[in-house]
Amino acid sequence: MNTKPFASGPSAGAVMITRVADGQWHALDDDLVVGRGHAQHRPDGRLFVSIDAWHDAAFDRLAEAMLADLPAPLHTVVDEADIELTAGWRRAGFTIRRREWEYTVPTDPRVTGLDEVLPPPGVTIVPAGQADEGLLRAVDRAIRDEVEATVGWQSMPAEVIARPAGDTIVDPSKYAVAAAPDRYLGLIRVVPVHRPRIGLVAVRAGEQRRGIARALLAHALGTLHRSGSAAAWTEVHESNRAASALFEGIGARPMSSNLELVR
Repeated sequence: MNTKPFASGPSAGAVMITRVADGQWHALDDDLVVGRGHAQHRPDGRLFVSIDAWHDAAFDRLAEAMLADLPAPLHTVVDEADIELTAGWRRAGFTIRRREWEYTVPTDPRVTGLDEVLPPPGVTIVPAGQADEGLLRAVDRAIRDEVEATVGWQSMPAEVIARPAGDTIVDPSKYAVAAAPDRYLGLIRVVPVHRPRIGLVAVRAGEQRRGIARALLAHALGTLHRSGSAAAWTEVHESNRAASALFEGIGARPMSSNLELVR
């Protein structure tokens, strides 16, 4: 256990920072827990931190202790509307690395305009849970290599960056794919939790601008609509104009934004 005392500024007494476990810190004020800090490596190897504190003094002391204990670079994600939390991380020396818009996406084909959208000739949509795992991993790897060769993985969200072992397909049953006779051309991942989430839509570079992404969306959203889900959600990087246009073109609306900050 590693305990560090700090003067607490406006709060009474002194805030004590205690490292209670690997990657976990508590801020104590008169033996009362007034803040918690957490650190975790994401699958791509980047280290993300978070703090939940009752007041600025506890936040600042937790940040100070965590930054002293952890190797740089450090990342965190905040709701841009949370001005106080964003300000806290800025006080700790973090700067904005990326902004993502969170969209709510209708599923009703009469709203999306996707009711009559079909894949291009020679392409079929294979529903989630029915894809060939070998071909699925091959198209995933090919698309990720294309991204690495162009904009680079550092422009992508932590979730979709290649894992150290090179295996990025965690649950093949979550993917529907666009298939040619000999290979897969694109894929879409939908996680049907409390609020269905579209985690990834991607098409091989040489097959883009053929309507494959719209066909994948038409299939996935139609499936959600038939299962009773009125809307899904997804995130789009603010610089990804093509993705924003794709989703806004089917009636998706930006609802909030998240910031990834780095120190």
